[in-house]
Amino acid sequence: MNTPAKIAAFAVGLVAVFGAAVGVGSAVGPVGPAATEHSPAAGSPGAAAAPHADGGSAPAAPPPVPAGLQVSQDGYTLALADDTAPPGEAVPVAFTIVGPDGAPVTGYETDHDVDLHLVAVRRDLTGYQHVHPELGDDGVWRAPLALDPGSWRLFTDFTAAADGENRVLGADLAVAGDYEPAPLPEPSQVAEVDGYTVVLNGELTPGAESELTLSVSRDGAPVTDLQPYLGAFGHLVALRDGDLGYLHVHPAGDDAVEPAPGPHLRFATTAPSGGTYRLFLDFRHDGEVHTAEFTVPAGEPAPPVEGAAPHTGDHEEHGS
Repeated sequence: MNTPAKIAAFAVGLVAVFGAAVGVGSAVGPVGPAATEHSPAAGSPGAAAAPHADGGSAPAAPPPVPAGLQVSQDGYTLALADDTAPPGEAVPVAFTIVGPDGAPVTGYETDHDVDLHLVAVRRDLTGYQHVHPELGDDGVWRAPLALDPGSWRLFTDFTAAADGENRVLGADLAVAGDYEPAPLPEPSQVAEVDGYTVVLNGELTPGAESELTLSVSRDGAPVTDLQPYLGAFGHLVALRDGDLGYLHVHPAGDDAVEPAPGPHLRFATTAPSGGTYRLFLDFRHDGEVHTAEFTVPAGEPAPPVEGAAPHTGDHEEHGS
């Protein structure tokens, strides 16, 4: 091939390549401008959902991860004095909350009459305890726990005075001895404890706020004189089976600051996923604290139970 022919063939090749590139660019779509500090990048929490061809939008971001799955958060760390312990009825446990400066935190905001809540549960969701340790001048928290052999999860629920943010940190504690995991109790809307009957009405809907009503009775009569316990007539903790994700459970309704003393206690929480959850209700009556326990599946409707308050959205009586 002579030189002019070679040049012509090369030019044709360039045109073909350029045309192919234009076709690919059209198929992919225009390349948008780079994200700025005022336009969040795709996939970031502030980014809008991308529209679909049918006019809809992409699925919303998943709900927040449950609390208690991390030993450290925002520079705060739960540090156990020892991550092993012997079994016993009153085993001393010590820990510190280490702040971002590397020193034990000694300043806390009071929540429900105390500076820190300690929740302990074995990983098979047995042995639940909600206690309130004492803080020493050295910044070390100390409390006795009733511990059976097995792997335990300790949750510390606190608000540091330095920033006023509530956090729940979790750490594992290994208790020596022969361990036989207990099977999870079957789902039930009725719990019997110390002569009291507690009925649960409502359901957990994954990804959406759910309202739960717990009604307390004894000998068939509604209990209407519950006593305040840590500044409220009831405390509810929810844990997800498997990873033991800790759900924040709050009083439901606008008048939760001054709830009635029973028989109905209403709470609001959000289950982040389907699955099985274990609920623990602490309430006080006749000078004693009692704990009612429930196994609740998320995403499966539960029929109303006789003895529970009707689930109408009325928020006249609440717990915390």
